[in-house]
Amino acid sequence: MVSRRRSKRLARSTATKSTLPARRSCSRVRLHRIRKCSSSKRNPSRIDAAAGSGRKSSARALETCSEGDGVSGNRRIVVKVGSSTLSREGGGLDRAYAAGLVAQVAALKAAGWCPIVVTSGAIAAGMEALGLENRPDDMPSLQAAASVGQVRVLGMYAELFAAHEIEVGQVLVTRHDTADRQAYLNARNTFDRLLSLDAVPVVNENDTVAVEEIKFGDNDTLAALVAVMVGADLVVLLTDIEGLYSADPRVDAEAELLEHISELTDQIISAAGGAGSDVGSGGMATKLDAARVLMKAGIPLVICDGRRDNVVVDAAEGLPVGTYFAAGSDSIGARKLWIAVGHNTCGEVVIDDGAKEALLARGKSLLPAGIVSVSGTFKAGDAIVLKDLAGAILARGLTAYSSADLDRVKGMRSCDIAGVVSGVCGTEVVHRDHLVIL
Repeated sequence: MVSRRRSKRLARSTATKSTLPARRSCSRVRLHRIRKCSSSKRNPSRIDAAAGSGRKSSARALETCSEGDGVSGNRRIVVKVGSSTLSREGGGLDRAYAAGLVAQVAALKAAGWCPIVVTSGAIAAGMEALGLENRPDDMPSLQAAASVGQVRVLGMYAELFAAHEIEVGQVLVTRHDTADRQAYLNARNTFDRLLSLDAVPVVNENDTVAVEEIKFGDNDTLAALVAVMVGADLVVLLTDIEGLYSADPRVDAEAELLEHISELTDQIISAAGGAGSDVGSGGMATKLDAARVLMKAGIPLVICDGRRDNVVVDAAEGLPVGTYFAAGSDSIGARKLWIAVGHNTCGEVVIDDGAKEALLARGKSLLPAGIVSVSGTFKAGDAIVLKDLAGAILARGLTAYSSADLDRVKGMRSCDIAGVVSGVCGTEVVHRDHLVIL
């Protein structure tokens, strides 16, 4: 299901609003300030994010649920802001914008939400500090800029949140930290403890040590990982356009905003395009990758214009802003979610229609006979992506074969594999217990 709107800012009709999904069994209540995320009571306060945002005060009633959510008993929201949104024109951090964003996050926190901020901007801040006019294209320079910029970014957030009497905790991660199951669980425990101590985690990829093989590549993926890790109730990705369009609105005046998406179709995926900013590394395509995982995890997502007034609060209230991706109804278990988001995929295999039907319709494991081609270099235990003959992503899983061995046995029946490869336990390439259908 897709709701559309032309790229012009038109008034929304009652019919359009009715397409928005219900947020469980929720009611609007009068709110009063609470301080501790660890409180089991859900007594949210009236929201006023005007302080520090440069706009007139407007009190709103936050939509809250009557049932317990998460470890702390409060709803968890992950807010991701990208480099293009957080940076000034001409480079450097836009402190005035950041102050308004922090005011919104503080308002949500006062209303009973447990917010987590996933932020970009370290490299952009470091470039300004080091006098670099153009984004470096070599890894050492990027890491040097990130090293300087991380200090500035965290310092800015610490100061801005302090104005609201809120402490922040810095969390820097790489794929190396999350690919190990125990490290993944340790990180989750850290988030839980920070939230129970009433702090706001400020998360970024550790660009100072990450290399291409262990990078998330963009903070959209990182935001999805954090959301899955903490069991978030909502993710808001702030970007520099209003949401996902049917075409690129910067070049197509007929482009329509897709307001509500309940299924990622081929048409929607093709509309995403590539990276659209020269400041950051993420584009709309990476946001759809995040949406795919979050929908499977049962976590709703909003992609919206980060510069729109009070947009984070509006998204949390359930008001129609940007593009809303509905949570899927067939969410999966914690370990499979870790497989879906914790690993950096090392390769891809294309499977035939018979294998596709066996995986999707009958819940079977992937066998060598159904594999058409193998790409990338990987070893047994690595995560790989499974695609159909048209190139559509079907699943992600942990392979029992290396790429070299798999290339030797692709298309072969299980009974013919003996003697072709050695040291492989079983005939399944990806067992269904290690497979996540996307």
